Amino acid sequence: MTAVLPRTRPATRSGGFAGAVAAEWTKLWSVRGTWWTLLAAVLLTAAAAGQLAIYAANANTNDDPADDAGIVTVGSILIGSMELTQYAVLALGLLAITSEFTSGTIRTTLQCTPSRGRVLLAKAVVAGTVTFLAGLLLGGVGALVARPALGRWGTAPVAGTARDVLAVAAYLALVGVLALGLGAALRSAVLTLTVLVATLMIVPLSLQEPDIAVLNRIADGFPGVAGGHFLAGDTDPYPPIVGLLLLAAWAAAALALGRAALRRRDA
Repeated sequence: MTAVLPRTRPATRSGGFAGAVAAEWTKLWSVRGTWWTLLAAVLLTAAAAGQLAIYAANANTNDDPADDAGIVTVGSILIGSMELTQYAVLALGLLAITSEFTSGTIRTTLQCTPSRGRVLLAKAVVAGTVTFLAGLLLGGVGALVARPALGRWGTAPVAGTARDVLAVAAYLALVGVLALGLGAALRSAVLTLTVLVATLMIVPLSLQEPDIAVLNRIADGFPGVAGGHFLAGDTDPYPPIVGLLLLAAWAAAALALGRAALRRRDA
């Protein structure tokens, strides 16, 4: 009589999506560049927030009343500092994928997790989580530096400052995912960074420079401008939530582009 063994589900090399996320988390934190990038972001935030706070305080005490800023919030200083700091943070997103293409370890990654979509989604979850947490850290650093530098010309309402810190973290998380998606599509850190700088800053500024209504509306659809409206809480040309959704749409589109490139081309 032959024994009938119970049927079992075949094991997967990737350990499922949770295993892919765990692997990407381990890889990101095992790279020394991650820690250097975070340190650079902290230093840039402290320097930029301190400088902007000093400028605001000096503007109120100089002999030219035309540039008086009045009392400003710590959150507004923090948001202003992100214009520079974001480029250090988005490096986390693009290096999470481009470094693997450079070193050739992407082959091992895809052997362990053959599904290109799963790999990219796992990287997006990790990059988004890390950049969001980094945003919370940078928000705290920026607020701690800006408040004493502003002196009597600054205010830091708890609810408003917390909201601004969360907004900064959400913005950086989406920018990090945008960088990851473009990195997957372009495969080169230098090329990806060039495209990001053009998309976030150069092209929108070029469109806004002539101050033509239709060009301004086009610029308002770019991720950097949309994110800026979200951070500032603008109601014109659209509510802050629309700016957030536009930025999220750019990040999703970049991921879709990266997934298509991974599926079409060999590692």
